[in-house]
Amino acid sequence: MVTHVPSEAHGDERGALLAFLEEQRGGIRRALLGLTDEQASSRPSASELSLAGLLKHVAEVEQGWIARAQGEPPAIKRDQSNWHECFQLADGESVESQLAYWEKVAADTEAFVRAVPSLDDTFRLPNDPWFPPDATVSMRWLVLHLIRETARHAGHADIIRESLDGATAFELVAKEQGTSRG
Repeated sequence: MVTHVPSEAHGDERGALLAFLEEQRGGIRRALLGLTDEQASSRPSASELSLAGLLKHVAEVEQGWIARAQGEPPAIKRDQSNWHECFQLADGESVESQLAYWEKVAADTEAFVRAVPSLDDTFRLPNDPWFPPDATVSMRWLVLHLIRETARHAGHADIIRESLDGATAFELVAKEQGTSRG
């Protein structure tokens, strides 16, 4: 971990969960620092993943999970035929536009998590083969799942960025903070 989430800064469980989620979002945002859309869309490793694609994916996934918890459909419906589209920028999309979208999604997530009556409240999981049939999960599970999903992709972003130009997570934190420490 290259940043620190102080325990006293957030005071309660919701604040702590949201702070850890934001920390992981920061890892993905930092991986994009100083890159053009072309660089961010490149795939410099053996993987098909790009930084721009990861950005778009995590924003869509977060929005979709919050919508599901609210009993609403996701803003963008993905299925077996088009799931891969969330991993690449489409015409008219840019890193800047995706960052702005994710910022709105993050604000919506925070507002929802802070407003839900209890983190023990539940909602139904999707009817997908990788979930148990008719299973429900808590709002706490939801935020932990978002942390896990975002952290997984923040790690991917670290590897992609380092493969692209050698910049490491520590160097990107220093760059973001305007220091020369690496």
